[in-house]
Amino acid sequence: MIKLDHISNVFNKGMQNEVVALDDISLQIQDAEFVVLIGANGSGKTTLLNCIAGAIKPSSGKIVIDGHDVTGLPEYKRSKWIARVFQNPNHGTAPELSILDNFRLAALRTKHKGLRIGTHAKFKNEVAEKVKSLCMGLEKKLSQNMGNLSGGQRQALTLLMSVMDDTHILLLDEPTAALDPKSAALIMNLAEKLNREMGMITLLITHNIRDAHHYGTRLIQMQEGKIVKDIPKLEKAVLAVEDMYKWFG
Repeated sequence: MIKLDHISNVFNKGMQNEVVALDDISLQIQDAEFVVLIGANGSGKTTLLNCIAGAIKPSSGKIVIDGHDVTGLPEYKRSKWIARVFQNPNHGTAPELSILDNFRLAALRTKHKGLRIGTHAKFKNEVAEKVKSLCMGLEKKLSQNMGNLSGGQRQALTLLMSVMDDTHILLLDEPTAALDPKSAALIMNLAEKLNREMGMITLLITHNIRDAHHYGTRLIQMQEGKIVKDIPKLEKAVLAVEDMYKWFG
């Protein structure tokens, strides 16, 4: 579970260009929830994810993950709980390394770097099985450099790699914004499948209203650093996409 207790974040505090990015946010997210965050640019969505990930320390308030107060923990110390996929398909992978080597690095993300992993046929076969599920034919090209793949291929592989170890929380920061519609649909369906099968908390930021309507078990709208709508699963199931468009009218 994630618990945010009166989280605020102020940039340039006390200066003329002061910005209140998060304004007294309190929120609980249960295990296996798939929460979709929507809102205009500058509403605080990415800042909220950054605070959860540890990339930004909140100005005030407390963040608790699985009963642990992580408010003061830096990003790398939260990696045992959290994985993140960004908007840019080039983030999160090493383009000069092969697909298999990228999966090796992902498998070591939360482990001691002196360990040897993925140097045997068993690991290669495990990776091939995971990659095969994408139906892209990449399981036969594990020696190909990641930098030679399309954006959709890289993003799909990045999403698979993000849950190589015991991930509890998956943060998706507009992962389909730079992709064509077919690749975007693949990424969204994969995210939904991983959430369902692995039971991990998933937080998705999107500007695609139809995706926000179709995917996820909970919908949160942010505005000026505040949560203005928090719609649970049963209410979301009967929500009309046309009504969601009106929120931004």
